[in-house]
Amino acid sequence: MKNYLQEMMKRKDLLIYLVKSGLKAENRNSYLGYFWWLLDPLLNVLVYYFLVVVILERGGENYAVYLVIGLVSWRWMTATINTSSKSILKYSSIINQVYLPKSIFPLAVSSTQLFNFSFGLVVIGGFLAVFGVIPGWQIVFLPIIILIQLLLLLAIGLFISYVTVFIRDIDNILPHIMRLFFYASPIIWEGSRLPERYDWVVAINPVAIIINSYRDVLMYQSLPDFTSLLVIGVSSIVAIVGMIFYYSKNEYKIIKAL
Repeated sequence: MKNYLQEMMKRKDLLIYLVKSGLKAENRNSYLGYFWWLLDPLLNVLVYYFLVVVILERGGENYAVYLVIGLVSWRWMTATINTSSKSILKYSSIINQVYLPKSIFPLAVSSTQLFNFSFGLVVIGGFLAVFGVIPGWQIVFLPIIILIQLLLLLAIGLFISYVTVFIRDIDNILPHIMRLFFYASPIIWEGSRLPERYDWVVAINPVAIIINSYRDVLMYQSLPDFTSLLVIGVSSIVAIVGMIFYYSKNEYKIIKAL
């Protein structure tokens, strides 16, 4: 484990290169280029706002702000998980030629999507300003919530990138799993669309906990659920350490599978 971590530190230049190349590749062939990092979450919000407010005539006070916080946070989750599932397979030609710690690839993906999320925060800030929603002092906890979401995504990314090497069907199943979490979380709907007897599902749903925490500090001037966030954070750290240890002992299996 120690030698593996030292090897990862030696490859930090590769990690930086992968992050930079990932950022450039996302909008390489588009006319608007990096402007899509702002435009994409904005268009996403407009589509769901039209659906919920105009078509279905639902949504409460400051629903647009409620919606943008949920969608931007969810976009970070889906983008990271979906790209992490292919992160090792994408570089299979390099992996077969040169020894590299394989965990670098999902780590690079998570770092890339964190950078993209920062543009989503700009969009959220714009909505807060337009609708006159002023966060309270509780906004100081925003970096903690972002860190906990990052840890959660790192843990998921390390796990799913490894499993996908051996079970390629995961890539086809993943969108359906993500859709399940989307509708089981208060992303576009206030509360949950689940029947009341299933409210406990939302209560233990890490996606719902994190999104509600963002809204607490940005919209409602209240403290987030620190207990639940602590559980998510500690569990994620344990999972990350466990996955890196597992990588260090089983990377030869990845090479064989590729």
